[in-house]
Amino acid sequence: MAPLNVHIKHAGKTHDVVLDTDRPPVVFKDAVYQLTGVPPERMKVMIKGGVLKDDTDWRKVAPKEGQTFMVIGAAGELPKPPEKPIVFLEDMDDSELAQALAYPVGLTNLGNTCYMNSTVQALRAIPELQTALAASAPVGLPTQLRNLYRNMSSTVDEVRPAEFLVALRQAFPQFAEVNRSGNKMMGGYAQQDAEECWVQLLGAMREVPGLPGPSGSGSTKKFLDQYLTGEMRRELKCDEAPEEPPSVTVEKVLKIECNITVNTNYMQSGIMDALDGKIEKNSPSLGREAVYSSKSRLSRLPSYLTVHMVRFAWRRDIGKKAKIMRKVKFPTEFDALDLVTDDLKEKLVPVSRRLKELEKERGERRKVRKRTKIAAEGPSAGKGKAKDGDVEMADAAAPAEAGSSAEGEKKEPVAGAELEEENVYREKELKELEALVHPDLKADVGCSVSGLYELVAIVTHKGAAADAGHYMGFVKRSVFHPVSRSPKEPGLPDDDEDWYKFDDDKVSIFPKEKLATLDGGGEDSAAYVLLYKAKPLA
Repeated sequence: MAPLNVHIKHAGKTHDVVLDTDRPPVVFKDAVYQLTGVPPERMKVMIKGGVLKDDTDWRKVAPKEGQTFMVIGAAGELPKPPEKPIVFLEDMDDSELAQALAYPVGLTNLGNTCYMNSTVQALRAIPELQTALAASAPVGLPTQLRNLYRNMSSTVDEVRPAEFLVALRQAFPQFAEVNRSGNKMMGGYAQQDAEECWVQLLGAMREVPGLPGPSGSGSTKKFLDQYLTGEMRRELKCDEAPEEPPSVTVEKVLKIECNITVNTNYMQSGIMDALDGKIEKNSPSLGREAVYSSKSRLSRLPSYLTVHMVRFAWRRDIGKKAKIMRKVKFPTEFDALDLVTDDLKEKLVPVSRRLKELEKERGERRKVRKRTKIAAEGPSAGKGKAKDGDVEMADAAAPAEAGSSAEGEKKEPVAGAELEEENVYREKELKELEALVHPDLKADVGCSVSGLYELVAIVTHKGAAADAGHYMGFVKRSVFHPVSRSPKEPGLPDDDEDWYKFDDDKVSIFPKEKLATLDGGGEDSAAYVLLYKAKPLA
């Protein structure tokens, strides 16, 4: 339909504007903003039946040439011209289009490579890794991973990770294993374990230089030691000889394990079972085998904590690994304070306790803003559409009454309208929390300073056998898109909790409500590797 020349009336003045019914109402509102200075969030464009919404169907409104629309709202400062010229999607190349749409791409399955594809996608949830690789990537697999991520960020089409796969198999020949019933010339490569790929791939990143600290000072640590490595303190005490001094060892770990038994229902309990246990070893004081109590706790928490759900176990009766199908619930928010040493817990508690309190306050502000928005939209918000989806027709006097009400009568203030921009609160909170961070943690680049985490990526396995089945990756949407804390800022709302599902080359939205389906309990997809990210302070 051809654009229409219409009029808008605001504050006693009439303006001419072009209305393109092929474009959404938000475009029309922006044009009105350019003329009147009324911000879209404070603007009401009156139409027959109520107020023009961002999702109103122009066909239901049926605007006509020369029609006049009443605009209500207080004008602010007129918009300034954009610093950069506006570029339309049809004028962008593939690289610019990929950045504008910010929609992640899939990876081609090159023959039983879903284990690799899901791992690569999940590791994209670590933006610091891409930053470190872009700054300095050692020759070999790190360089190939950097190139692969660059390709994935500069196209809207699926990517063939052929060069990366060659580099992976050269570095770790186990991933070049051929099916017993096939040969590699026929594409008969065997299925591999995604968790093994995860560990080997991260191990190949050991020489990637670390990132500088907040002050800009350099770090002698490598990237992996900064952001993904924890330190595990293990203490062994002899149950049969209490007087025997305990032995203590400290080792670096890239993951923690969640053991799954017939009694395991939750990830937390499975992790604690893996950290505490009984072993038999030679006792130097008794001169024989004795039972020891083993207690392991983390003395350092990294910014990214990997949890391995131990779903595959060796079965002697069948002579191979079998999958443990049991349903085990995992949290989207994880408090790791029970996993750490007493010394580290003492350092983490002040920030952890206060951050939890602030998160409750943030949630309350979010609720108030939602109520405020609904109240500001008025009764018409719920009356704009009939049950069959058509726009209800109001009396012809409705717009005039609405206008007189807005201009002549003083409305009751909406509860919560006095709230400041969310960013104002976050800046204050950040200063408060930073003052609580222990000096040792502040100096340790890449560590967690609160012990509180949020789930950002998952690798799942579908099927009953360890050497078969299908792997998929899941990554939280907020990893790829900026989160907006203000109606004026573009981006996802700060309460968006949906995910992307990466099934090789197929990428789709995965609603947060479906995460519970990945708990396991059958042959369908079950969480196998989980990546938790330390919660930001603001």
